[in-house]
Parts: sequence; C-alpha cells; structure tokens
Amino acid sequence: MTVTRFRDSAHYWRTPLLPGADLLTAEYHDHQFSPHWHDAYTIPVIVAGAEGYRYLGTDYVAEAGSVPIINPGELHTGARAIEEGWRYRVLYAPVDFIQQLATDVAGQPQALPWFEPGVIRDLDLAQRLARAHRLLEAQADPLAAQAAMLDALSMLLVRYSGNRTRPASLAADDARVATMKECLTGDLAAPLLLAELAGAVGLSPFHAARLFTQTTGLPPHAWRNQVRLQRALAPLRAGVSVTEVAAASGFTDQSHFTRHFRRMFGVPPGRWQSA
Repeated sequence: MTVTRFRDSAHYWRTPLLPGADLLTAEYHDHQFSPHWHDAYTIPVIVAGAEGYRYLGTDYVAEAGSVPIINPGELHTGARAIEEGWRYRVLYAPVDFIQQLATDVAGQPQALPWFEPGVIRDLDLAQRLARAHRLLEAQADPLAAQAAMLDALSMLLVRYSGNRTRPASLAADDARVATMKECLTGDLAAPLLLAELAGAVGLSPFHAARLFTQTTGLPPHAWRNQVRLQRALAPLRAGVSVTEVAAASGFTDQSHFTRHFRRMFGVPPGRWQSA
C-alpha cells in the first residue's frame, strides 16, 4: 500500500484582527523541531496525520481533530508520529490577549491561564478553532472571522484553563537562576564564559550549569540561543536584513542563525520574513 506523505511546507502570517499574534498553516514530514519555547500560547489544531512531541517530561501523540496546546515559555519538541507526517493550523496567541479574554469571559480579573499538559481531544473545539483560523486566513469577512476566533478561544478557556500549581522550591535556587538569566540576556551579542555565569551566583561552573539545566530544561548556551531567536523576530518583521539580525543577535554567522531558526520555526528566516 502506497503512503501519501505530507511535504515540509509552512506559511506564517499575521492579521490585524489579532494584534501581536502569529499564525501558521503548515504540514511536515521530515522536519523535526528541536526543544524550544514560544513567548505566546501555542494553540495548534491537527488537521490530518499525527504529531508526536515531548512536553514537560512526557511524550504525547496528537492525532487529527485534537488540540495539543502548549503554555508560554514551556519547552517542547515536534515530529511526525506516523509515516504520513502531519498537517496543522497554529495560533500563537499573545499572553496579554489570552489573559484579557479570560478576564472578559469571567467578568472579573483573572490570573494567567494555565492548560494542563496533554492532548485536548474535543472535536467540537478543534472544528471551531480550525474554522476560525481558515476565516482569518481567507480575509473575506473580518466580522465573521473575529467572532469565530473569540468564540473558539473563549470555549477553550472555559473548558480547559485553570491556574498552575507549582511545587515548593528553594528560594535561593530561584534567585540564582534568575540572576543567571539576567547575565545571559544582558547583551546577547557579547561572549560569555560559564565561569562568569557561575561567579555571579557564587557557584562552581559545574553546579551552576547543572542548576540552570535542571530548572529550565536547557543548558545555558542553548537557553541563550532560544532568547536570541525570540528577540530576532521583531527586527525581521520590521524588515531588517537577515545578515544584520544574525550579527546583532549574537550568532557567529548567518548560516548559524539560519540553522537554529529553521529548527525552531520550520522555515529559514528569509522565508519567515517574506511571509
């Protein structure tokens, strides 16, 4: 039996109906997303095939008709779970937009919504999200598209959002990790030694690297590259050349930047920018 494979194809786009949001219409077969995070809520709808991903220490498979939502700032991966690959539509919804919508729905101020790890299998919700995404992409009827998206997102919040419960942790370790993050993000183009990072928090390089990796899920250099990629989006969107953005972001050269960007977004920066 011949299996029809999806091709690696991604289209990023934006709409004034959801300011600050990025949207993606894509299908993948060979591409594998390395561990990464987004500053926004990642709200995908699997349209066909199945995606496998690792999130908060657990492996999941999201099949057609499911919604494998990812909370902002949380590491995750992505790859095909079946031979065909997968096709999906994704909304990267800004944190402030989702929090305000939660407040509007509840009629009173709400804490930052949190979605429990796992695949949401709710065909009604998936169909509403996919329909809203299609209407936004078509740009034919702005009123209908915006109403559909607000309807779908409010349903998602009402049915599945809650408040995150965090295990107790040592305040000293939290403070040390926060200090190391400040050092890593202060000047992204400046070289930084692990010994400098460790000295800022009074630990040996070994213990500093281990604490940071255990807390964030990434070693310091990989975490720093993720921040560089996130901060590269604004200048790319503003039309700054890929070469300039790569240099300003602290990557050794454009090919280094392009390789990391593709692993995270599924397309090279030039194609993302042109979209």
